[in-house]
Amino acid sequence: MERDRHIDSERERGIYRVTMVGGAVNVVLLLFKFVAGIVGHSAAMLADAVHSTSDFVTDVIVLVFVRISSKPKDKSHDYGHGKYETLAMTIIGVALLAVAIGILYNGVVKIASCLKGETLEAPGMLALWAALLSIVLKEAVYRYSMMKARQLQSQAVEANAWHHRSDALSSIGTAIGIGGAIFLGERWTVLDPVASVIVGLFIVKVSIDLLRRGIGDLMEQSLPDEVEAEILRLAASVPDVMEPHDLRTRRIGNHYAIELHILMDGDISLHEAHDRASEVEDLLRQHYGDETHVVVHVEPQSHDYDS
Repeated sequence: MERDRHIDSERERGIYRVTMVGGAVNVVLLLFKFVAGIVGHSAAMLADAVHSTSDFVTDVIVLVFVRISSKPKDKSHDYGHGKYETLAMTIIGVALLAVAIGILYNGVVKIASCLKGETLEAPGMLALWAALLSIVLKEAVYRYSMMKARQLQSQAVEANAWHHRSDALSSIGTAIGIGGAIFLGERWTVLDPVASVIVGLFIVKVSIDLLRRGIGDLMEQSLPDEVEAEILRLAASVPDVMEPHDLRTRRIGNHYAIELHILMDGDISLHEAHDRASEVEDLLRQHYGDETHVVVHVEPQSHDYDS
């Protein structure tokens, strides 16, 4: 028990560290981008600045919800608090979608104005430099965050990593649009709002992917077919265990919950049946982590479990 608490504490500190690194980068970038967008008269850069602001907000969300999700089981949460981390991922998805809608709206309005004959002011070089800096820093933070997400097995950190990647990729579109508007002449200043629309569409895709995963876990969606097939194979590999069936699975935060029935010879002792069931539980926990919730129901081989 003490070992588990130590592991959870180390995991929580690791999540805080990676989130604080991303948060520091986001604060620097969002300030620089807002200044560059305003001074450089760039709609695309202002859209990128809003995106970076949403990144900072999601960093705060991760810090708050990870602290809650790391709490141990209690009387009112028999399965622990892991779902709070999934909830954080879902909130990040909602925040991203809201940001994307705002960016798309502003971009379309500017493009419509340009088509009506209005001349858009060409963005300045400061906006281009801000976009290039954002590409480098956000891609670096994405790679660092994704590496830590896999080490820490954190859904929220992984979601936040994709948020960083979406900012890096959106900055690529921003840089292209701003660069085109600067270097191709007055007729091509429309490329700046066009770039902001492309950024918005990309963010929509990322947000929908996060929402699909988060809502699926919150709605008790089963684990992928390949994982369930592997669970049945592992259970059947234990001596004297036959025909694992009635498998039910779901995620509790970053951990799996597994319930299944197994057949065993009806003539063996209750003690032996219990030991074999415990072997199945131990094998699944070894494979999927100590925090895996496993329930194994034993039935005699002659029992008609199809009824």
